[in-house]
Amino acid sequence: MQQAIKANLKRLKTFLNYSKNYLRRNNPINLFKKELVAGLKDALSINKKRKMVQYKLKYQMHQLNQMEKLIAQNNEHVFLRGNKFNEMR
Repeated sequence: MQQAIKANLKRLKTFLNYSKNYLRRNNPINLFKKELVAGLKDALSINKKRKMVQYKLKYQMHQLNQMEKLIAQNNEHVFLRGNKFNEMR
């Protein structure tokens, strides 16, 4: 009976040592703190990210409008280019 208790205490001590070492390596409090700080940084920089996306969108729209103007200038169809229609009148 005494040997069984000693063996169980030894197993419990080994388990607690493994648990302690695991918690030292992967501290859940530090992980939570890091995720919280990262979330706050994202939340505080969202306005800057939104402005960046708006700038990129405006640039792409400007490029699209330039392409449409070039296509309309070089196209002979009346509905795309009103100058030729006005000249024919």
